[in-house]
Amino acid sequence: MIKIENVQKSFGHLKVLQNVSLTVDDGSVVVILGPSGSGKTTLLRSINFLERADKGTLTIGNTVVDLHNARKKEVLDIRRKTSMVFQNYNLFANKTALENITEGLITAHGVPKEKAYERAMYELQKVGLKDKADYYPNQLSGGQQQRVGIARAVALDAEVILFDEPTSALDPELVGETLSLIKEIAKEGHTMIVVTHEMSFAEDVADKVVFMDDGYVLEEGTPDKIFYKPEHERTKQFLSRILPVSDYII
Repeated sequence: MIKIENVQKSFGHLKVLQNVSLTVDDGSVVVILGPSGSGKTTLLRSINFLERADKGTLTIGNTVVDLHNARKKEVLDIRRKTSMVFQNYNLFANKTALENITEGLITAHGVPKEKAYERAMYELQKVGLKDKADYYPNQLSGGQQQRVGIARAVALDAEVILFDEPTSALDPELVGETLSLIKEIAKEGHTMIVVTHEMSFAEDVADKVVFMDDGYVLEEGTPDKIFYKPEHERTKQFLSRILPVSDYII
């Protein structure tokens, strides 16, 4: 189980996360929704220590860390238990698709080079890019780069995979194939936290949907509850603007 408790984060006078708490069961998919600037990405980055929270605790399995005061060893431990898929791919430009996947396995997890390459090729095959193993990022389309990023995240065998709006930088025709790939990963039983604006994906895949606004978690529940029986007025307002009227029930 993953437990996030009372997380706070400010940038100067701007309060981005305000006492955010969230529980993610093993093997479940939690989708976080909300308008731009609601704190969704900052929450993911705080979990992975890409941002240092001002306050809060994170529990992954038997590991409990203070998100503000965690020591370097604790940060490395959490990063080994998490992997992240970024909205802008974040691949190493000077490394091939294969090397982008093996880098973390070898340097952070101590996997022998030969086994790391075997695992990387296996994951590239799963995402349909085995024949692109020796291609550099600038030789790949946006959709292909994101698939490499997803293969990299899955290869790490992390206890939780964090997805930060994984389709936001893609051309519209590539969104569907990327979401289908993430759905397949979810079926494999990976624990996932996904920030997205793709409502149909959230409804199909999520075990729990969380709605954030202005740094707060305002509401959470099953997709059916959040999409069709929301309780908070702000949730209703948000959904009414992005869902077809016929699909939205108050």
